Amino acid sequence: MTDQPRFNRILLTGAAGSLGVVLRRGLAPFAKTLRVSDKDDVGPAAGNEETVACDLADKGAVHQLVKDVDAIVHFGAISVEARFEPILQANIVGVFNVYEAARKHGVKRVVFASSNHVTGFYKQTERIDVDSPMRPDGLYGVSKCFGENLSRFYYDRYGIETVCLRIGSSFPAVRDRRMLATYLSYDDLIELVRCALFVPGVGHMVIFGASDNAVSWWDNTKAAKLGFKPRDSSEPQRARVEGEQPPPAPTDPMVVYQGGAFVRAGPFDE
Repeated sequence: MTDQPRFNRILLTGAAGSLGVVLRRGLAPFAKTLRVSDKDDVGPAAGNEETVACDLADKGAVHQLVKDVDAIVHFGAISVEARFEPILQANIVGVFNVYEAARKHGVKRVVFASSNHVTGFYKQTERIDVDSPMRPDGLYGVSKCFGENLSRFYYDRYGIETVCLRIGSSFPAVRDRRMLATYLSYDDLIELVRCALFVPGVGHMVIFGASDNAVSWWDNTKAAKLGFKPRDSSEPQRARVEGEQPPPAPTDPMVVYQGGAFVRAGPFDE
């Protein structure tokens, strides 16, 4: 990857999150300066990083955050099912502020961390693609539907290209039987984001983020232009996972719905 071009400055939001930590390492070679940001403490800057604390719900702070940025990798969000109010601020107001700042500062490429929970109410017996109607499995999934639709609007009206990554389950290892279908290794995550940043002419694109797993519910054919070719697979971990965990009951959401346990999370009392 020695011929890989570089941006002058990439902004990574959500840099204190589990995937943000991974991407800090993975994105560093792709920019002269990697601006890392989170509402929580991201620690000291390393290498070519610069750190900026920012609450994405703070419009003015986000506009300063995006200043002098060439591309945005937007992973800042609440990433689990929760009450509506915090999801509203972080995932809905926050993503709007990011796109408005991108528009005002002339940023033309965003990589948006969407989620498989946009389509979590499809059954695991169904195979879907990026044009299948959204069927969110909770308020978190609804917020990611909003982000995908907002990014479509900002492309159609303002020409800001976005690749929406419907991330499956990105962890160091497969944790349960459902993840045998949704697993996305850290190396494949970094490669997916790299493709989303550098492939020219993506327009507005949606892609499911998963490794080359033997079982898959998602057809990524329509995102072939992105050129993402995962190298890892959950299959080498199958024997361990199945040996550690007995099969769930056939009515358990973990084996019925693509969103797994998210379909039954909440409602949450205020």
